[in-house]
Amino acid sequence: MLESRLRMKPQLLLMLIALFAAAGMAQSPAAKIYETEKAFEKMAADKGVSSAFIEFMAPMGVMFVPEQQNAREFWKSIPPSTSYLTWNPIWIDAASNGMLGYSIGNSIRRPKGKDDPEMVYGHYISIWTRRTNGEYRALLDAGINHPKPASIPTEWKSPLDGGGDKNEGRLSAADSAVPFYATVEANAAKAYKSYLTNDAIMMRSGKEPFVGKKAAIGYIENEKPTIRFSKRKSFVEGPDIAYVYSVYSIVDNKGKELEGGNFVQVWKLRKGKWLIAADVLIASPKGN
Repeated sequence: MLESRLRMKPQLLLMLIALFAAAGMAQSPAAKIYETEKAFEKMAADKGVSSAFIEFMAPMGVMFVPEQQNAREFWKSIPPSTSYLTWNPIWIDAASNGMLGYSIGNSIRRPKGKDDPEMVYGHYISIWTRRTNGEYRALLDAGINHPKPASIPTEWKSPLDGGGDKNEGRLSAADSAVPFYATVEANAAKAYKSYLTNDAIMMRSGKEPFVGKKAAIGYIENEKPTIRFSKRKSFVEGPDIAYVYSVYSIVDNKGKELEGGNFVQVWKLRKGKWLIAADVLIASPKGN
């Protein structure tokens, strides 16, 4: 009997290892992205913003400073940042296969370090890809600044239908988006009404995010912007989440540019239709 028990111990150990491995694999992609966000933030606090971005951006990851640049190469090319940066993801979603996801959150930057009384408030969007080892790295990181908000949420959530559409019909976000881009310059309100998800988040430089379709459409109807999105843009697509970025401009009724910069959109497949889940315009500083 003792000999039998001794033989069982390695088998039991292997069973426990398998159970723990299965539990790790069962973790949702959104939860894994959240863990990655917190590890990213911790490294920024412990080793500096520059080191953290070099570690957590994908090799081909991009940022806008204000022009599009390879993020890793940008951070390697400048002196280490003295900024102290903290952030909280508040919205995380991932594709049904877990290979692509995005997060939106609030941020506070202290330009001269942790004890700097000056604080710059903002919101960011990050696009994530899962590597072969299961870890996530950012394909894109962008953000806006705005005045101090009344509150700064620390909890995060995901849409109820996260990862719910397998896209068995293989519908393309790029093809589905053509009518939106064909309409938006002439009638932005009409285009966004047709293509925003009910839980969409719209971000504009200098303003707090507009959360939900109703708030976003209210802003668009009030501003009545004439938005020109670049005709040269490429979608990166998962089964039910895709993203696209390029340049944009807002012009007056005579075609004069009032604002220019970079845009990021996340598209979500819902009930067989691709819709905009996140819409971000990052205005470039005037003179650039």
